[in-house]
Amino acid sequence: MECFRIVGPNRIQGEVTAGGAKNAALPALAASLLSDGPLELSGLPAVRDIRTMRHLLGHLGVESEERAGVVRLQATDLARPDDAPYELVKTMRASILVLGPLVARLGHARVSLPGGCAIGVRPIDQHLAGLEALGAEVQLEHGYVTARARRLAGGAFRFTVPTVTGTENLMMAACLAKGTSVLDNCAREPEIRDLATLLNKMGARIQGAGEERIEIEGVDRLPSASHRVIPDRIEAGTYLLAAAMTAGEIFVRGAIAADLAPLLEKLAESGCDLEASEAGLRLRRTGELKPQDILTAPHPGFPTDLQAQYMALMTQATGLSTIGETVFENRFQHAPELGRMGADIHIHGTFAKVHGPTPLSGARVMATDLRASACLVLAGIAAVGETIVGRIYHLDRGYEGMELKLQRLGAMVERLPAEPT
Repeated sequence: MECFRIVGPNRIQGEVTAGGAKNAALPALAASLLSDGPLELSGLPAVRDIRTMRHLLGHLGVESEERAGVVRLQATDLARPDDAPYELVKTMRASILVLGPLVARLGHARVSLPGGCAIGVRPIDQHLAGLEALGAEVQLEHGYVTARARRLAGGAFRFTVPTVTGTENLMMAACLAKGTSVLDNCAREPEIRDLATLLNKMGARIQGAGEERIEIEGVDRLPSASHRVIPDRIEAGTYLLAAAMTAGEIFVRGAIAADLAPLLEKLAESGCDLEASEAGLRLRRTGELKPQDILTAPHPGFPTDLQAQYMALMTQATGLSTIGETVFENRFQHAPELGRMGADIHIHGTFAKVHGPTPLSGARVMATDLRASACLVLAGIAAVGETIVGRIYHLDRGYEGMELKLQRLGAMVERLPAEPT
């Protein structure tokens, strides 16, 4: 099992380019199921989840090829089985995104309940209730969701809680429904806006994406389109935090300030100098790191996908910081691993209290999920001595060539084929 070997401490300094957003690329790939015309996508990150989604689409009959960084998908013939089996979806929750497009295009779908990171219960009840509101008959049995509809019909649905993949699934399904659909209490993440931009290029009629209410006027067919996915705000934020943690300086090319506003606010308050431009974001930290509390929340709140990395940062702040997690109930699994490296963290339910600054020392640690992996890598860069981060297959789901980018930024990190004995 591959691992990272990190020898620190290192100061992060230089320039890095934010890759395409994994969480925008996955629904964009699923959108290929809605059209029999070609869909060309660029900026897709070369990460495990993207490969998994392309494999799943291939199973469903979508042809794809990649040339010069552009992936061309063609879903002309979806005569293969309409099922997404457990073997293909067990490692990735985003696989549920094929459900809405399949029902909308074919009138039927059978999708295994998805897997993914073990960070808490993430039910898909909102996806299913929303499809029922659009006229689908939905059954859940033997670990599979089966949905059928001769043709989806426009309807109204209000999410009980905002859900990103739920909003994306219903938005795609409603594109081919007969009539107008109104979705309320929608998730507002930038990736949803990006998906709506793509769908509208394909011929959909969507208004309000990125707001609490989205209106979709269904069309009979979606033709071809070309689209470049937005930069990954979580990857960009991770590298900004790495520089802040090591009193470094970094320019993240492609980072969009508006999409990272909650993080940038906290970084500025903690003592970092920030400069935003159309080209990207620059961060520089020279002084003492001040503790700042955060409370994760759906966008435009502080993103849960940056909570672990922010916790690593706060271990180096002078004083007490409180981190509240409101999105997932099991997302502090990285805290004990940081404790193995010398961090002083106490968990109280959905809140973590971080006392700093504490000198970190290299240790063997185990990644438990995608963002926890990044957190431990950041801690290893700041720690004295050798750190071995195991189970980095989690990391490979969402970060493209992370060790290579960090090497160019001054970190002593290498990928090993197996953990040293």
